Amino acid sequence: MIRILSVLIIWAIVPIFAYSQPVWSNNKYPLVDFRQPLDIKPPALSGSFGELRSNHFHSGLDFRTNQREGYPVFAVADGFVSRLRVQNGGFGLALYVNHPNGFTSVYAHLQRFGPEIADQVKRIQYYKKSFEVDELVDNSLLPVRKGQVIAYSGNTGGSAGPHLHFEIRDSKTEATINPQLFGIEIPDNVPPVIHSLYVYRLNHKVFNELTPKQYFRLTGSAGNYRIHHVTTLRLGGEVGFGIVTNDRHTGASGLNGVYAIQLELDGTVIYSSSMERFEFVNSRAINAHIDYPHYLKTKISIQKSFVDPGNPLKIYSNILNYGRVTFNDGKLHRMKYTVIDGRGNKSTLTFNVQSDNQAVIKTPEVKADTIFKFTDRNEYIKDDVRVILTKGTLYNDVYFSAKKLPRQSYNVYSSSYQIHNNKVPLHTGFELWIKADSTLIPYQEKAVILNASGISQGGSFEDGYVKATPRTFGNYYISVDTIAPTITPLNISEGKRMGNVSKVTFKIRDDLSGLKSFNGYIDDKWVLMEFDAKTATLWHTFDDLTLSGKHTFKLVVTDMKNNAKTYNVTFYK
Repeated sequence: MIRILSVLIIWAIVPIFAYSQPVWSNNKYPLVDFRQPLDIKPPALSGSFGELRSNHFHSGLDFRTNQREGYPVFAVADGFVSRLRVQNGGFGLALYVNHPNGFTSVYAHLQRFGPEIADQVKRIQYYKKSFEVDELVDNSLLPVRKGQVIAYSGNTGGSAGPHLHFEIRDSKTEATINPQLFGIEIPDNVPPVIHSLYVYRLNHKVFNELTPKQYFRLTGSAGNYRIHHVTTLRLGGEVGFGIVTNDRHTGASGLNGVYAIQLELDGTVIYSSSMERFEFVNSRAINAHIDYPHYLKTKISIQKSFVDPGNPLKIYSNILNYGRVTFNDGKLHRMKYTVIDGRGNKSTLTFNVQSDNQAVIKTPEVKADTIFKFTDRNEYIKDDVRVILTKGTLYNDVYFSAKKLPRQSYNVYSSSYQIHNNKVPLHTGFELWIKADSTLIPYQEKAVILNASGISQGGSFEDGYVKATPRTFGNYYISVDTIAPTITPLNISEGKRMGNVSKVTFKIRDDLSGLKSFNGYIDDKWVLMEFDAKTATLWHTFDDLTLSGKHTFKLVVTDMKNNAKTYNVTFYK
């Protein structure tokens, strides 16, 4: 039996060194070990743990920083720096700290590291001659104390604005866990909002983009919701339910994700999900958790209350018949949704269902070339195209089809192929082989597979085919990338005096296969170039090694197909 407890009440009564009993969890977490990572008061979020994002669940808390960078970031507990990471995108500048209690705190999108940590990162970058690094650190090298300033908040990597991304992970498994379960308090006395209800006519068939569904507008507030102008739904056959819901916090926090969703039928729980923890390898299964075809069309995330059989997420419990309900007894039934946030605030949606065999809505039949089973490895070979899906790629069986399309008109070295459709979510990429024209032979090392939008999926030439691993079904064809990246100097030119300039700056871009590497040299010695992928800005900050006088600067930028562009210039310091 699931116990619904108020985290607010628990936090008020537990003694020091106690462990918290989080909402809808049998696990216990240390409640008082960790402090807040920022001193901004009151803390406010722009993103919550488990929040629904494009192709992934949000893996931590995004703390607002008043749309500014440079706030001190504090170690939340004693420990040692275990990992140093610098990425062009992703987390940008990130720091991992292991703690004696078995958990790891993560701080991402940082503007800069603390001085001692920054020195160590720079040593690694120069040793590896790479801006991007991902280095495990010996536990004796960088010890930290609770409350020590270890970095400053920023906007690096894939960040869409200044904030601090903060996580707590299990040090052994790397699973990420909701930080609110560790006493990281966010002011919140506002219950979640339930916006709408959807009913899916499943009829004992595979859920896909053709499954009929009905939308019901809701009315209510302050945690109590009902269907607008409807007291009883008349349903027949096998159905599934889904809701659109999110959470609001007190104060400056924005619209965030909820912690848990529970669905009851006549007082019996038939579905529960809770965002307590998840493994990164399964984060893409968000596309099985939601109505993925609906999201592609509307960007609205309906959280399904029925589980696809190939869904690997471990966020579910008390699931009866995968959450599917069959109404065939002619009786009146009571349905109840309960939605809870990370602080224990609760909202409910109740409605009646009258079982009615005359209310069945048939699911359309699907024509297909073959059936791909979610339990199997699947392969399709026809018309100079091969499609291979490893076991674990699909969440459901798929009525698969593919066909040859009219050729694209420019820079094309194969027929185009429609590989099923993009409305079927995939957990991992699939292997795609397309037969190449004989005219590709002189350019085979430059071959790429493009989708209908002209975006590269990578590619390598093998046995007359180009193969790649796209992440979605769609339309694909072969092209080549023979054009080098572009380099645009912003503040340097031949013979320029740079004595009062702190750094040299460029814009770099690639039009097809993507940037692979960039390397800068002053007087033929490698120097650190830093990169912001959001703005395509590349720069080197001068240090004491660049003395007064005449110098040469060389920048080499290479794309994924090894097309290289070189920029040379002489300057004076």
